[in-house]
Amino acid sequence: MTGGREFDEVVAGGLHPAGTAAEPRGSRLDAWWGRMLSSPGRQRAWAWGGPIAVTVLAAVLRLWNLGNPHFLVFDETYYVKDAWTLLHLGYESQWPAEANASFNTGSVDGYLDTGSYVVHPPLGKWIIAIGLAIFGAQDAVGWRIGTAVVGILLVALVTIIAKGLFHSTLLATIAGGLLAIDGNAIVMSRVALLDGILAFFVLLGFGAILLDRGHSRRRLDRWLRRRADAGRTIDWGPALWWRPWLLAAGLAFGLASAVKWNGLYYLAGFALYTLVVDAVARRRAGVTFFGSGTAFKQAPATFLLMVPIALATYLVTWTGWFSTDGGYYRHWAEQAGNAWQGLLAWVPLDLQSFWHYQASAYAYHIGEHQPHGYQANPLTWLLMVRPTAMYYLGTDRGELGCEFTRCGESITGIANPFIWWAAVAAACYLVYRLVRYREWQVGAILMGLAAGYLPWLLYLNRTVFQFYTIVFEPFLILALVFTMGLLLGKRTDETWRRLGGIRLLAVVLAAMVLASAFFFPLWTGMQVPLEFIQSHYWLPTWR
Repeated sequence: MTGGREFDEVVAGGLHPAGTAAEPRGSRLDAWWGRMLSSPGRQRAWAWGGPIAVTVLAAVLRLWNLGNPHFLVFDETYYVKDAWTLLHLGYESQWPAEANASFNTGSVDGYLDTGSYVVHPPLGKWIIAIGLAIFGAQDAVGWRIGTAVVGILLVALVTIIAKGLFHSTLLATIAGGLLAIDGNAIVMSRVALLDGILAFFVLLGFGAILLDRGHSRRRLDRWLRRRADAGRTIDWGPALWWRPWLLAAGLAFGLASAVKWNGLYYLAGFALYTLVVDAVARRRAGVTFFGSGTAFKQAPATFLLMVPIALATYLVTWTGWFSTDGGYYRHWAEQAGNAWQGLLAWVPLDLQSFWHYQASAYAYHIGEHQPHGYQANPLTWLLMVRPTAMYYLGTDRGELGCEFTRCGESITGIANPFIWWAAVAAACYLVYRLVRYREWQVGAILMGLAAGYLPWLLYLNRTVFQFYTIVFEPFLILALVFTMGLLLGKRTDETWRRLGGIRLLAVVLAAMVLASAFFFPLWTGMQVPLEFIQSHYWLPTWR
């Protein structure tokens, strides 16, 4: 995180580099803000204080009453129990029928030794298992603390990345703050599901891609200068091999894929993105055959820098399965008639069994069509038509402290409507802006959205849920904050324009904060009157 001279930020300084020379400000508010940041110490305090404040806010909203409810909710029935058996056996094992009831009451050691057929890789469950190891499986905080910590880190990471993209502490603070108070992000941090963990590793890879952009540009410039100084022609350009941030991105996307397979779409999408960035950089630098040079020289290097480390990372996360004997399909290839023949007969039996497991899981994923009351077609995700209700408990007066005729406790993954719909509108605007202005920040944000959303349009008949959107929600937030920066303008704008932008943003942010306060009980399982819950059903499909 960089600090310092952000006199172009008023209550948000737009998308303009920090440290520009002093110019007439657009309003008295700008003048006041300049006085507030008039010393290096104050600038550093603001550069760190804003991001830290929203991260602390995220921690409070995610950790408060985390153990409520003390019931396995929604898919926690799979992931918490899988994590517990991973911790004890090294692989996911089966449980007796009706195991949830005993698990909820603290009888957590009833698992069997027989391997369980699971269709998601183990890394996310290992992260959940860390919380179980610290707090124990008898405490619901132990079930969820792993995802809560990752959710807090996700907010901090969004803030850091926004600072790098927009060069504005205020816009970075707004980005982190919006994710901190959004319902989808809060719910996915307070239940032990995998998608919030996936979102963190995806965003980590995105950050590495952004760092590679600057690093590779500097290396290309040095190569071109040396070539020019030697009087040599520049036809295809170099194959840049020393790109440590590409290795880091491959590692992060490998970790993402080891949580859920859709991390692979980000690996592929951002590998392609880096090649486009490389081609544009070479064209601007005067490389004659910038397109073919990128395709035939840099593309193979990029593939070898990103894909092998991602694959190796994915395999390492399966160490428990390889090092034990009880995992599902662990000895499949050793059974009569299963081992590969012919050209592939040399492949170790362990890897043959592993490949069979992965192929079987893929077949399950593409064939999962079992109806569910809260399934949501991907075509409706951006409109938030069918949020996922993960938990509901209704009580009558006098039951469990209910003081009204009828009470309810709900955990529903409704995103803050004002944040979500505004972010979707901003993303649509960014598509136009990319075509019109070709800004690199816009391209990077839209690549994250495309990799997270568009592949799901290939599986419109599959059973999927609205909460899957948490993976690309950070990119929606970045799109929204980019647009907010444009609305704010610069401190050198005319006073009416500047004040109009500030006032509009203040109203919008106030509405978003109030909406989060209104919906917070439905995100955290608080007991409230039934009529209060019903007042949150803004669309009939939200019931």
